[in-house]
Amino acid sequence: MSAKIIDGKAISADIRSNIKKRVEERLAAGHRAPGLAVILVGNDPASEVYVRNKRKGCDEAGIYSLAYDLPVDTSEEKLLNIINELNTDDRIDGILVQLPLPEHIKSERVLEQIHPKKDVDGFHPYNIGRLALRMPVLRSCTPRGIITLLEEIGETFKGKHAVIVGASNHVGRPMGLELLLAGSTVTTCHRFTKDMDKHIQQADIVVVAVGKPGIVKGEWIKPGAVVIDVGINRTTDGKLIGDIEFDSACKNASWITPVPGGVGPMTIATLLQNTVDAADQFHDPMS
Repeated sequence: MSAKIIDGKAISADIRSNIKKRVEERLAAGHRAPGLAVILVGNDPASEVYVRNKRKGCDEAGIYSLAYDLPVDTSEEKLLNIINELNTDDRIDGILVQLPLPEHIKSERVLEQIHPKKDVDGFHPYNIGRLALRMPVLRSCTPRGIITLLEEIGETFKGKHAVIVGASNHVGRPMGLELLLAGSTVTTCHRFTKDMDKHIQQADIVVVAVGKPGIVKGEWIKPGAVVIDVGINRTTDGKLIGDIEFDSACKNASWITPVPGGVGPMTIATLLQNTVDAADQFHDPMS
């Protein structure tokens, strides 16, 4: 078996095209463009790239973008004050604070300060709680993007055994809730899990989001399984690779995401999607 590649670039391009159309329809109906505020604290190189891509995505979709590039020594109080101002800004439907934040700022406090209806990253406890109760509103971008990828290849979810490697608040935990909502039987592996290979060998769907190259061996993949690699790691020669041994995994998997070009583009597309959803549902509805 040779795995088919799940083309996140192509699928995300279709989503972005639809988002642009939705924005144009809003403007034609006399409504304002959706607005997204993106806050970057410090000058982490990877974060700068992510933020630049998010702002570029806004420009291409016709979404109003408000940029805050703050120095690394910005106080937590100042950041919270900026968020409070944006919470009441009628131009803004979504607020994104790029993680990680400098060590002197508590990310949990910052994320909770964002109004749940402007939490387009889907990290606020309110939105995670809604997902847990099977009443999702604004959903975490990467997990929602992964569900979209799986839907695009015709994944049926119900009764499938899904194994998630990684239990972060931003990917692993909401991913488990998304797959439960879709009807899968879900196992989450983390740093205390014993015999992780045995769990993965039973999986119809594997999602790996750890940030450790090669943590999942290709021979662990069950024949015919669908494999989603969220990890992004840079090798000593500058090459980007995921968390899964890609070449050997391809011998067993039916479908697999590449790194780069798989999950990454979907995260940004879903962020834009959440921003338009927030405008339509909460702040400036079309009807």
